Amino acid sequence: MKKTDYNVSMYAGNLYHVYNRGNGTEKIFFKDENYYYFLKQFKKYMGSLVDAFAYCLLPNHFHLLVKVKINSPEIISESFRKFFISYSMSINKQECRKGSLLQRGFKRKLIEDERYFYAAIYYIHANAVHHGMVRDIKDYRYSSYNDLTLVKDDISSRDVIFEPRIKEEIFNWFGGKEQFISYHEGLKKPGVMDNFIIEEV
Repeated sequence: MKKTDYNVSMYAGNLYHVYNRGNGTEKIFFKDENYYYFLKQFKKYMGSLVDAFAYCLLPNHFHLLVKVKINSPEIISESFRKFFISYSMSINKQECRKGSLLQRGFKRKLIEDERYFYAAIYYIHANAVHHGMVRDIKDYRYSSYNDLTLVKDDISSRDVIFEPRIKEEIFNWFGGKEQFISYHEGLKKPGVMDNFIIEEV
């Protein structure tokens, strides 16, 4: 079996599942505002370079599904590095800690076909369920599922991630908003996503 490359170069027009975890599996989010600050910094450093299609932020790791907008892997990689450094410095100051917050070298997996795109969207949104934090996708506050499906979000800071055109593009992949919701509802079965888990334990 071919070994998966988790450090691929990121090129314009391609979709990538990006994720990383705390150094030594330590926490990277400590307070509610940390989650929102992470999204704010993502928009600041990456908003002009990638479009976010999905995210899930958990206490010790995160997942992002992004579409690259520029054809410069070096700039993309360096911007991600600056984004992570900016967030890490804030948390180190908050928690009076030193050293690396995140594991070195964020991982990214090229989404190579339509089937994997659908699966990656669901896997990211269901990650908190997968880790036993909630029983239903809708109950987790720090993923993009509710941001995408709710008519009005009570947390305005999340709006920095999804512009209307992005929501429309995401829903179009599924054939509409209702089909997007139905897809997630239809996959609430044990083991259904086993072939698509790409985290390294």
